[in-house]
Amino acid sequence: MTDPGRRVAAIIEYDGTDYAGWQSQAHSVSIQDAIQTALSFVAGHPVVAICAGRTDAGVHAVGQVIHFDTHAERTPRAWVLGANTKLSPSIALQWAGEVGQGFHARHKASRRVYRYVILNRSARSALQRSRAAWIHRPLDAAAMHAAAQALIGEHDFSAFRSIECQSPTPIRRVDAIEVSREGDCVWLQITANAYLHHMVRNIVGTLIDAQRESDPPAAVAKVLASADRRYAGATAPAAGLYLWRVDYPANFGIPMPQAQFGLN
Repeated sequence: MTDPGRRVAAIIEYDGTDYAGWQSQAHSVSIQDAIQTALSFVAGHPVVAICAGRTDAGVHAVGQVIHFDTHAERTPRAWVLGANTKLSPSIALQWAGEVGQGFHARHKASRRVYRYVILNRSARSALQRSRAAWIHRPLDAAAMHAAAQALIGEHDFSAFRSIECQSPTPIRRVDAIEVSREGDCVWLQITANAYLHHMVRNIVGTLIDAQRESDPPAAVAKVLASADRRYAGATAPAAGLYLWRVDYPANFGIPMPQAQFGLN
């Protein structure tokens, strides 16, 4: 039997603006390629990184979790500092640690938390142009929150999946959705076991439409029941979406990602 070596987990933070998403692609720059190149340098051999959730082009992460196998002996500090010297300023390891072979970044995740940030004011922002979606018309965060509660539970989320989605099933379990306002920013946080392609961004677009209806929760429930993408709202911009954190059973010892400036 081939010795698999050590399995290492890591938490990655990145600004996805200039990348074609997580997954390696033949003719585009991906987060995965950058991470694997940096970790391979530290390991001294080729490394394949497996992530908890494959983010799309332009989507950011505060707490993306990966794992990789290696025969190299390195301290957690060496993995983090060594890899970061080979990464662009837009990607950074925040933590690394050895885990058992039973850990898998994707398959062992119990919940994934995303946040979506909307700058809701009349003037666009120069500084936040790639970090938040800008919507100039007033939004009612309380109405959006009430409408979002229609999505709690296990449902067929076909109305919120993209035509490119390759998941064999549209069934997902949403544990919580919160929408709130802080000054000019409207935040949505969603916790689910897993997601369909563009699911969060399509939910955001639908809530933006529903908050103008006389009965926002009923409007969203009708879209959900339709199981038809044509009845949902437009796909919200990628710039506002963040993979916030990934939850695992406590025995794996994966820490929570650190709080971020301006994103708490």
